[in-house]
Amino acid sequence: MTVVPPPPAPSPERHREPFPERHLERLAWPAVQAAAKREGSTVLWALGSLEQHGPHLPLQTDALFADRLVEALIETLPAELPLWRLPVQMIGFAPEHRGFAGSFSLAAGELIALVRVVGEELARCGFRRLVLMNGHGGQIGLLEVAARDLRTSVPALAVLPCFLWRGLDDGSSLIPEPERSQGLHAGLAETSLMLHLAPELVGQERPVDGLDLRDAPPPGWSWEGGAPTAWRTGELSASGVIGDSSGATAELGEKLFAGLVNGWEQRLRSLLSHDWPPTTFKP
Repeated sequence: MTVVPPPPAPSPERHREPFPERHLERLAWPAVQAAAKREGSTVLWALGSLEQHGPHLPLQTDALFADRLVEALIETLPAELPLWRLPVQMIGFAPEHRGFAGSFSLAAGELIALVRVVGEELARCGFRRLVLMNGHGGQIGLLEVAARDLRTSVPALAVLPCFLWRGLDDGSSLIPEPERSQGLHAGLAETSLMLHLAPELVGQERPVDGLDLRDAPPPGWSWEGGAPTAWRTGELSASGVIGDSSGATAELGEKLFAGLVNGWEQRLRSLLSHDWPPTTFKP
């Protein structure tokens, strides 16, 4: 009979994690407690939406973008920084997409309440900062309201409501006009980014829709921006697309993602190297 020797014991160096575990859901409670007690402890929370993105992009588009960005940030930033993440919140506030199959929406008050409950639990653990990394343009203002509501409830927790695409400092050079101002949904930018991050989820169509200038607001007003209107997708587009996806490429998507990671990495480095906010709250 041949005796097979046992395999050698694994080398501690070989199996050592290059980064400390930054997914809160993977930690046991003592590790969470220790994380929260670190000075400047900060949690990233990716929020998206489960909504139609035309005939060629998946419902999870906004959530996938936010999730992948947060994941890239926790992998890129130095291991010694006090940074962790929550699981992505897939369903958000998206009533503008009702009428298209598969579009889900929480009520405004439900999303505000959700942010408050999660934030209060983090504060109860002892975490100092919560960054809301939102990938859905239709809930920017609502999450700013939710952040203010949460900060009023737990003054010891700093709350930073961020919109993913605002991290792209050079977006104007990557997305040309008129798509930059008129491509509101599932157009050149989103299609290109999905082609880079998850090309297997992108359909073959490259629709152009929702750009009929006869439907545009009067001069001085716009769909979004400084003087926005409350638009509904079905009023502007039959396909669910508002923009021109015909020129989308994975190469453009790669540049967009690199710009997003770089922009938010710089902001997070600044935040995590600072002792803001003050530990005392002055009403």
